[in-house]
Amino acid sequence: MKYISPFILFAFISFQKLHAQAVVPNYEFRGVWVASVENIDWPSKKDLSVADQKAEFIHLLDMHQRNGMNVMVVQIRPAADALYASKVEPWSEYLTGTQGVAPSPYYDPLEFMITETHKRGMEFHAWLNPYRAVFNLTKSSIASNHLTKTHPEWFLVYGDKKYFNPGLPEVREHTAKVVKDLVSRYDIDGIHMDDYFYPYRITGKEFPDEKDFEKYGNGLNKEDWRRSNCDSIILLIHNIIGNINPRIKFGISPFGVWRNKEKDPMGSDTKAGQTNYDDLYADILLWLQKGWIDYVVPQLYWERGFKVADYDVLLDWWNKHTYGRQLYIGQAIYRAGSNAAWKSPDELPKQIQELRSYPTTQGSVYFSSKSFERNPNGWADSLRNNYYRYPALVPPMPWIDNSVPSQPLVEKQANNLIKLVYKGDKKIKEFAVLTLTLNTEEKFALTQIVQLVVADKTAVVDLSKIPDTKDKRIFVVAVDLNNNISPMVEVK
Repeated sequence: MKYISPFILFAFISFQKLHAQAVVPNYEFRGVWVASVENIDWPSKKDLSVADQKAEFIHLLDMHQRNGMNVMVVQIRPAADALYASKVEPWSEYLTGTQGVAPSPYYDPLEFMITETHKRGMEFHAWLNPYRAVFNLTKSSIASNHLTKTHPEWFLVYGDKKYFNPGLPEVREHTAKVVKDLVSRYDIDGIHMDDYFYPYRITGKEFPDEKDFEKYGNGLNKEDWRRSNCDSIILLIHNIIGNINPRIKFGISPFGVWRNKEKDPMGSDTKAGQTNYDDLYADILLWLQKGWIDYVVPQLYWERGFKVADYDVLLDWWNKHTYGRQLYIGQAIYRAGSNAAWKSPDELPKQIQELRSYPTTQGSVYFSSKSFERNPNGWADSLRNNYYRYPALVPPMPWIDNSVPSQPLVEKQANNLIKLVYKGDKKIKEFAVLTLTLNTEEKFALTQIVQLVVADKTAVVDLSKIPDTKDKRIFVVAVDLNNNISPMVEVK
């Protein structure tokens, strides 16, 4: 097990106490996956105008902000292509319909999305697919400068797709170059990868990397060699982020089962047909133990009581294997109506209640954005009016930054207005307005965040418009870029 310093352990336990005591958690990761591949979420079509692309994304942001979300996880590299002005890969076909063709009139979608997301006080996590290169061999648009054309020796065909060969050093170097470019040029808050490492097995077909194993295996068996290839790219990305912009978080969203118990005593009491460790060659626990990733979002897309992979069983298992890193749960809002369990309006709310009962779970990420448009089973309403009825801050990570910003100054003005002024050295992104029940000890852990005001220096707040203030005191704090808060100052 990775050694955790007493300071970090204390900070982590203190954070969990804060998380547990608020009516609605003051710290909670509330994310939404926005998939670009096959135009699942955004853009909704390949031939949208630039104006319509922008309008669609703003609509998504406003909808998710109303529902209480605070993180957008947007797929910007679906298949060795880019929904941004990349220096190393062509424009994605999911933007314009033809790979390699830039938006016209020209704009950088990633820069636009980051700016609009930050305007709303939300985080932007850039979602990359590490190894998929051609989504469909018969349908996908492939540009002349796509890597499958310029470096065909880097790729392997498996099923109807083409993949980077994870066993090649050149592939790892290229993926590292992509990440380095992103974290150097864009004001993103996180780098995010999903479950597609080695591809899911196709019955009767072996992934065709035997020659590369013979060349690079170095005495390992093939399974350990494949895992070592995935370990290598994760460590490389971890180091690149740390060297260039260490405030950027690195997260992985793996398939929901690490290993079945029948294969490994450490595994979960499940009977999954494929697993991260044995089939996708992604040893998530190692990455957590080594501190190579900052958060993990296992995709627990099954219902409570599902015999093969029970949500409750897996939630408990992942909570026992976080190794001091943060755990959020991948929630399957898209499954609404798919079977008897998912037809029940209680399924998702009970999953949220269950995950909140664990002090080692810090939030959720929902797949996917478009599911919220139809408000399935009334779940968007349930989040907005109940579970996410108050805003929350993204949980801070003390191993990245544990210093706090200065306390804001408060200037009282006419008509129940106050002006908040921040003069500290650390950059801030917003002020949080808190309420505290009368005759209660002045501790952040006992407050409730009721309003977030995006600002970097000053803001004016109308105290008469702050919700739920009857018989309560009102405080404010400054919130820095890494979600650390200043000491509280009372304003009413």
